Amino acid sequence: MKEKIIEELKRIEQEFEVKICFAVEAGSRAWGTSSPESDYDVRFIYVHKTDWYLSINQKRDVIELPINDQLDLNGWDLRKALLLFKKSNPSLMEWLHSSIVYYQAFTLHGKMRELENQIFQPRASLFHYLNMAKGNYRNCIQTAALNSKRYLNVIRPILACMWIEWHNRFPPNELHLLIKELISEGEVKRELLKLIERKIRQDDHVFELDFPIIDDFIEKEINHLEKYANSLTGPTRDYTETLNELFRKVLEEVWSKS
Repeated sequence: MKEKIIEELKRIEQEFEVKICFAVEAGSRAWGTSSPESDYDVRFIYVHKTDWYLSINQKRDVIELPINDQLDLNGWDLRKALLLFKKSNPSLMEWLHSSIVYYQAFTLHGKMRELENQIFQPRASLFHYLNMAKGNYRNCIQTAALNSKRYLNVIRPILACMWIEWHNRFPPNELHLLIKELISEGEVKRELLKLIERKIRQDDHVFELDFPIIDDFIEKEINHLEKYANSLTGPTRDYTETLNELFRKVLEEVWSKS
C-alpha cells in the first residue's frame, strides 16, 4: 500500500503543480487500533509555487481525494497549515506526531517539531479534546449500537487531555502508550485494553465489556478535566513573525531545488 500511496502523492504533485513536504497516517493505524479492514487516512502538507501566493484572490487551500474505500488522501497548503499551527490545532499536531510517515522531503516537518513546544497551547488543545470526548460520549449514550470503536472515540481524547495535564505538552498518538503512561493497573486498565483488542479483532460482543467501569472513568475524568481546562489561560506570545520566516524559508527551499 505504501507504494500506492507514494504513486498517488506524485500524481497529486503533477496534477496540482505543488510539492508535498510530508505525508503521514492520521487514523486508527496511527493510533494503534486498526483492524485488517481499516482504511488508510493519509494527510499531507504541500507547497504551491511562489506566484500562487502573490494574489489578492482567495484560493482553495486543501486537496481532498478519496481514492477508494480503502484510501483517503487529504492535504493542506503550507500557509493554511502554519496558520493552524499558530493556533496549536490538534489535528495538525497529530500529523506531526504520527509514527507512520509515508513520504518526507525538505525540512518542514523537522522545523515544525522544533517549534512545537513553544507554540503549543494546552488550553486550546484541552478544550478541543474535551468537546470531542463529550460529543462522542453523548452519541454512545443515545445509541443502542454500542461497539468498541465508539467507546475508543471517547477514551482517546480523554487520555490526550490527561497527558496534557500531566506533561504540559502534546500527547503521542498511540493509544497503548497513553494507557501505559496514564492508567494504573486495575479494572479500568483491563477494560480499556479489552476495548482495543476487540477493535483490532473486529470482535464487538459489547455485552462482554464492563461498561459501568468505563462509564464511571469517563464521567469522572470529563468533570475533572473541564475544571482544569477552565483554570488555564491562553497564549501570552504571538509567533506570527516566526512562522512568517518559516513560510518564506520553506518556499525558497522547495522551489530552489526544482
